[in-house]
Amino acid sequence: MSHPILSETQGRMKKAIEHTLHEFSTIHTGKANPTMVESVTVEAYGSVMRLKECAAISTPDPRTIVIQPWDKGLVQAVIKGIQTANLGFNPNMDGGIVRIPLPEMSRERRQEFVKVANRLAEEGRVQVRNLRRDAIESVKKAKLPEDESKRLEKDIQTATDKAIADINQHLTHKEKELTTV
Repeated sequence: MSHPILSETQGRMKKAIEHTLHEFSTIHTGKANPTMVESVTVEAYGSVMRLKECAAISTPDPRTIVIQPWDKGLVQAVIKGIQTANLGFNPNMDGGIVRIPLPEMSRERRQEFVKVANRLAEEGRVQVRNLRRDAIESVKKAKLPEDESKRLEKDIQTATDKAIADINQHLTHKEKELTTV
């Protein structure tokens, strides 16, 4: 049966991994993705809305984002919102829709993103190691029988190794995604 200290630590490590993955998802790989623009703000009907609240966003191919406002009268507002957001995109009007061709990413830019991914992965690994340290402290404070203590510390180390391996595996995947043109 799993000890509460171990269960709690595994839960926290899982959150650390999820946080790292979420951070990875904010690194653009040069492939079109609706998340790149969905939180852009657009002035519509006298108020400010997020793009995903007033338009359908799709990616018909890896190099293009297409935005179809639910009200064709918002096309200019959508273009203005994207330009104001300063994402480095150059939106084009195409009838009632907005097309955004994605610029090709330079090798230098890709390498910069790889460095960012490595830094984020290291932050995740540090967080996991801190959780291991806290859990081992809790085991010591719990004054458990020695064999139970040793087994629990071993299980905590196993959970730590697994969490770090997960982060490393996701990092490898992200690096591959970033360097593949």
